[in-house]
Amino acid sequence: MSTIADHLDVFASGFWLTLQLCLLSAVGALIIGTLMAVMRISPVPPLRAVGTAYVTVFRNIPLTIVFFFSAFGLPALGSNADFLRIPGLTSLFDRLGIDLPYFRFAIIALSLYTGAFICEALRAGINAVPTGQAEAARAIGLTFGQNLRFVVLPQAWKAAVVPLGSVIIAMIKNSALAGFFGVVGDLSNSGYSLITVQGEPAIPVMIGISIFYLILTVPLGVLLDQIEKRRAVAR
Repeated sequence: MSTIADHLDVFASGFWLTLQLCLLSAVGALIIGTLMAVMRISPVPPLRAVGTAYVTVFRNIPLTIVFFFSAFGLPALGSNADFLRIPGLTSLFDRLGIDLPYFRFAIIALSLYTGAFICEALRAGINAVPTGQAEAARAIGLTFGQNLRFVVLPQAWKAAVVPLGSVIIAMIKNSALAGFFGVVGDLSNSGYSLITVQGEPAIPVMIGISIFYLILTVPLGVLLDQIEKRRAVAR
């Protein structure tokens, strides 16, 4: 444990960067997943086809491949993911605005990959909404978009909150790959540097990384358990 105590500042810095990465990726995945879920239930066949193709591709390829194409494919296409340098957001998350783009590439990779699972979790929530409610909404003249916005999606989000939380927990753990694709300073990259550069023993360093990842995931898991128990009592 002395290794963790001696380098607590390194672990804390890596934890903070990993937390930022996970927050931004979670927001991106929720946006993408919601859009894809809407496309998958759209009455327009081309939109359904796009949504289905997206989910099929990203659910069935390894995250490592998604990271690879994001970190090396986008630069080859001449992109530095500058569209993520959003005014105002860069003041909260300064790594978005610096010239090293791999933090932004990691956000893209995690958002695209996790968005496919968010889509399916949310689509399951949509399917849990009684069809009679959607039919009643159509009967009073609501359009497809209004039906989704005011009737279906609010109930679907409530029904899917626990599966969505599980997907976010998985995304937090998946973020450990970011350090091996150029994201300098996150938990995994910081631990790797302690082992290879400073010669620290691997096992204590890995234990330290695990502890900080548990700090990220365990509270969320406890919150999901409480939500599930309250729903069981309500039922």
